[in-house]
Amino acid sequence: MRDVAVIGIGMTKFGELWEASYRNLFVEAARAAMLDAGVDRLDSMYIGCMSGGLFVGQEHTGSLMADYLGVAPIPATRVESACASGGTAIRSAFLEVASGMSDIVLAGGVEKMTDVDGGMATYALATAADAEYEGFHGATFPGLYAMIATAHMAKYGTTSEMMASVAVKNHENGSLNPYAQFPGKITIDGVLSSTMVADPLHILDCSPVTDGAAAAILAPVEVAEKLGVPAIVVRGIGMATDTIALHGRKEITHLGAVEVATKKALEMANLSINDIDFAEVHDCFTIAELCVLEAMGVYAPGKAGPASLAGETKRDGKFPINPSGGLKSKGHPVGATGIAQVIELVKQLRGTAENGRQLANAKRGLAQNMGGSGGSSVVTILEA
Repeated sequence: MRDVAVIGIGMTKFGELWEASYRNLFVEAARAAMLDAGVDRLDSMYIGCMSGGLFVGQEHTGSLMADYLGVAPIPATRVESACASGGTAIRSAFLEVASGMSDIVLAGGVEKMTDVDGGMATYALATAADAEYEGFHGATFPGLYAMIATAHMAKYGTTSEMMASVAVKNHENGSLNPYAQFPGKITIDGVLSSTMVADPLHILDCSPVTDGAAAAILAPVEVAEKLGVPAIVVRGIGMATDTIALHGRKEITHLGAVEVATKKALEMANLSINDIDFAEVHDCFTIAELCVLEAMGVYAPGKAGPASLAGETKRDGKFPINPSGGLKSKGHPVGATGIAQVIELVKQLRGTAENGRQLANAKRGLAQNMGGSGGSSVVTILEA
């Protein structure tokens, strides 16, 4: 396979974007990525989108976006793996470039989630769980992650303060991100006194409903050299699945798909987790960040909570996590999230992260994107 690099990035601001349409959000991000890469054509395109049909009544996303971006008749395909749709688009684009089929491929992601009311948004998101065994009985994602949190607390002694520290750290990072939906700083006491959504998760333990789009251009390394743009190389990429329903797992506090996807990506890169300088991980809920760090092998089971409370995952900590602000502060337009994670890796590896978010000596970064309650996961490793 050919060596592949990310050569261009672009994204919209994340938030409640009432004035922007589904198609225009994608076009804004895609054009920014093409401009950043210095390209005026694409060979192919993949668009991560979890549920355009339920959120905006629009399917056939590939054709729509190729048309409005002005790149038809290139192949354009929507890919879906719930909240890991963006990461799956990156993987699809990588495989097409690595195989030699195409030279310049756009991996994008988009979701317009605020055009429906809260009940419909909850229903749409719940379709990423097991519809018969979880959704039919009223289980929502706050409820499912609350079960994970309760089990984790009982098994390892994890506390609400430990989970709250994840939110505090991510909002501190997000306060420096000009694209973040909720850049305000918060405190542990503020998290613990916020509205309870599903015990033990408060509203400030939960990522928001978000509109937004993000895009990245992938190409062979030699194309980056010809264009004279920084080549951020894809060293490894892995994807895995697990049972979609929590009751089918041996241990609901362990995210098996995250573990396997991480191992695949590290093996491909010929690296260990200790060779990674920082990571963007899928903190859809604060407990998710802790479980992800344990599944990836950054911390032993039960140890991520104390480490977070001690500040080890801050920007100046032992292993910086979510310097972008994560899903919690930056926002979570589910189809675009995995692309936005890769964009933060690229910024950090280029040395261009805004407003003092730049990490010192960032050479290798990892993005971990997850679908549902861990039914799927994509892990991507980039190197400057």
